[in-house]
Amino acid sequence: MPDLIHDTASAAHFSDEKLCKTSLHESAHMFCDIYGLRPGQAQKVHAHAGSDKIYHVLTGTAEVILGDQTHSLTPGHTAIAPAGVDHGVRNASAEPSTLLVVMAPHPAFDG
Repeated sequence: MPDLIHDTASAAHFSDEKLCKTSLHESAHMFCDIYGLRPGQAQKVHAHAGSDKIYHVLTGTAEVILGDQTHSLTPGHTAIAPAGVDHGVRNASAEPSTLLVVMAPHPAFDG
């Protein structure tokens, strides 16, 4: 059985080159990752035709792009990108940020 309990506070990893994704869970139904972003790092804006994505800020500040809007989120705040909506995230602050990211259904298993 896969690990079903995680210490998300210690799961985040960071890279000097780009946003770092750490998988907590992955199945045909969904995935759940921790994103670690150093200042200035970003995820390219994109969309998924058949999957919804949730960004939940754990630490730091993250700018979440949803469609043509940008929202600055702090710990405890969540953004939801419904299927088909352009979305992405960036760290425009001077401190690292971590996010819990959930997506369902998993796009790699779509049809």
